[in-house]
Amino acid sequence: MGSKELIKRLKEEGWLKTPRIIKAFQQIDRSIFLPDELKRFAWVDEPLPIGRGQTISAPHMVARMTELLRPGRQDKVLEVGAGSGYQAAILSKLVKEVITIELEPELAKRARENLKKAGCRNVRVLQGDGSKGYPEEAPYDKIIVTCACPEIPEELVRQLKEGGRIVIPVGGPGYQVLTLGIKEKGKLRLERYGACVFVPLRH
Repeated sequence: MGSKELIKRLKEEGWLKTPRIIKAFQQIDRSIFLPDELKRFAWVDEPLPIGRGQTISAPHMVARMTELLRPGRQDKVLEVGAGSGYQAAILSKLVKEVITIELEPELAKRARENLKKAGCRNVRVLQGDGSKGYPEEAPYDKIIVTCACPEIPEELVRQLKEGGRIVIPVGGPGYQVLTLGIKEKGKLRLERYGACVFVPLRH
């Protein structure tokens, strides 16, 4: 399966709906964000290992989370869990600025290299503990978390703009619920979008 076939299937299955997001998927080559030995699986709709116990999410999950986030052209987005940089690359085509945090120094370095290779100039990769967010650049229009949390970190809620959206897998190891939070009067109104499995957020 190639990129065209995968995107066609993601549209048919209802994961990809928004024309701007579909275009972003067409612009980013997923193989850039995979280890050499796995590049041939770039257009398989499955999560794949990227080293250090981490994975690159399946394309349908990246599509789903991006659609729930509703990225706007002028948005500043915080991502927790850069991994190899693929989700940040998709967002880079949709928003003004992406700040992404990765705990593993080796992955943070690789994400920077991958994003440069993909021509994404509006993404900053930071190495550190994503559960604390990045208060220096807060508030954020949107926050996306690509690792599992037992609950939504309060620090991230504080750094989200009023009216902003956070998309996050909430739950324990091996089973989470994909959750959308919309900040209203300082608190999150939650919507839940079914089961998912992400690697746990580490501190």
